[in-house]
Amino acid sequence: MQRQTPTPSRSSRPLVIALIAMNVLLLSAVASLLLLQSAPVAEPRTVTPRGDLAADERATIDLFRNARDSVVFISTRQRVADFWTRNVYSVPRGSGSGLIWDGAGHIVTNYHVIEGASEAQIQMSDGRQFNAQLVGVSPQHDLAVLKIGGAGFSAPTRVPIGTSSDLQVGQNVFAIGNPFGLDWTLTKGIVSALDRSLPNENGPDIRHLIQTDAAVNPGNSGGPLLDSAGRLIGINTAIYSPSGASAGISFAVPVDTVMRVVPQLIANGRYTRPALGIESDEEINDRLKRASGIDGVFILSVEPGSAAERVGLVGVQRTRRGILPGDVIVALNSRPVSRLGDLLARLDDFQVGQKVQLTLLRAGEERNVSVELQPGI
Repeated sequence: MQRQTPTPSRSSRPLVIALIAMNVLLLSAVASLLLLQSAPVAEPRTVTPRGDLAADERATIDLFRNARDSVVFISTRQRVADFWTRNVYSVPRGSGSGLIWDGAGHIVTNYHVIEGASEAQIQMSDGRQFNAQLVGVSPQHDLAVLKIGGAGFSAPTRVPIGTSSDLQVGQNVFAIGNPFGLDWTLTKGIVSALDRSLPNENGPDIRHLIQTDAAVNPGNSGGPLLDSAGRLIGINTAIYSPSGASAGISFAVPVDTVMRVVPQLIANGRYTRPALGIESDEEINDRLKRASGIDGVFILSVEPGSAAERVGLVGVQRTRRGILPGDVIVALNSRPVSRLGDLLARLDDFQVGQKVQLTLLRAGEERNVSVELQPGI
């Protein structure tokens, strides 16, 4: 005979449910109390007064505030034609930086910033925008001058001009520009080296460049490089980087070059190189150096009526006995020259009308002549 398990009556079920609910609530209350007792208390913190900024920090802040309004953001566009429809479109081409040069609205930037562009727009630090006109370019120095003006333009306080001739490795430098479109960015570094050279597809190597470790990236090109006094000492122009981003090696066109080139671009739209009035060729020069064992620049010909002809320089001559070598320039103002590129770069340090002293080799004998530089190409 099986025993039957007693079941609670229907009248007792509500009481059981109520007891269970009370136990659950009690357990929850106990657990909450235990959690409150064991939880860490957030200790209130107070702000510690900073005090005065360090002198070098204050100087950097003032430098940026004083120079910021003279730096501009340049965005360029290029006109392209659709092959099928022949419709012409204006498409974005690139961006860079620039520096307001004078009260007339001239802006100095890099040639490669505006190269190939059909239009350029300038944005000021206060948000005003202007369409720019091209005034002049010097591809061999990677410099260009634009101009803005018209209603609403008023020139800000301009950055004072320094000199690059007395720079020393280790000096602090500051770059302001628009890297990757991040407008008005300030970076700091030191002068890492001086008198660097870079190849230039538009002419002789770009010489006398300032090397710095200030972070310079695409978009910084054309912006100013300043010394710790806030003076302009260069125009940022290039970086060395396998990745395309800053690797701590950047270059700037020195302000002494800028001061020599920019006034000509504003006045004439182009830069006129000082020249001697001779003809030479780098490839032929290398062959002649190897054949003769003479280290210098071989004059192939002298332009009629040139400064070189007036002082008696002689190029290669053809005679009945064969070809006679001409003069070989071995030094300029007592500084040796061995390549045509070196000679052109040294001449570029002077102005048309200035005199330079050439040291020549003629028939194995050394002689010095003084030549007044003439306008070149």
